[in-house]
Amino acid sequence: MSLHDDAVLVLKGYAPEDLAQDDLRQVYLDHLAQHADGMWKACEAGHVTASALVIDAGSGRVLLTLHRKLQMWLQMGGHCEPQDSALAAAALREATEESGIDGLTLLAGGPVRLDRHPIPAPCNWHLDVQYAALAPAGATEQISDESLDLRWYAYDEVAAVADASVVRLLEGTLAALEQRA
Repeated sequence: MSLHDDAVLVLKGYAPEDLAQDDLRQVYLDHLAQHADGMWKACEAGHVTASALVIDAGSGRVLLTLHRKLQMWLQMGGHCEPQDSALAAAALREATEESGIDGLTLLAGGPVRLDRHPIPAPCNWHLDVQYAALAPAGATEQISDESLDLRWYAYDEVAAVADASVVRLLEGTLAALEQRA
């Protein structure tokens, strides 16, 4: 199965309770139906990306990266690569690479949220499929080339340092943790 096909299956299986998220899911599906290259950075109409919020549920904190280019505190994530076998695998790869933490596991049940945001030309949009990654006990982060810094934040500190999309991802992650526990 191609990564494109996997993404379509993941999105068809994503069943948010929020109407806006369901509408966005359809935007993603329409994009992939119209663009065979819609998974790749080269797609100028925009492309699907995969990210994961790294969470230490036992300590009530999340790991954010100070993104080198954007100068913002964000979850780990980025572009899909040809070697990625599935969208979830891309999110886990990105989270592992950017956090330096081995042994991350994705929260069961698929994506937590979708977030579509504009990016500079020639591409126009990132269609981000957002997961949650659980850090193993005693995890130690290591800064990658893509980050200026990594820092753990208590749940209640995130809104003071990150934008609304990260706050919504944290809220969705906490709700998913309660539902999937």
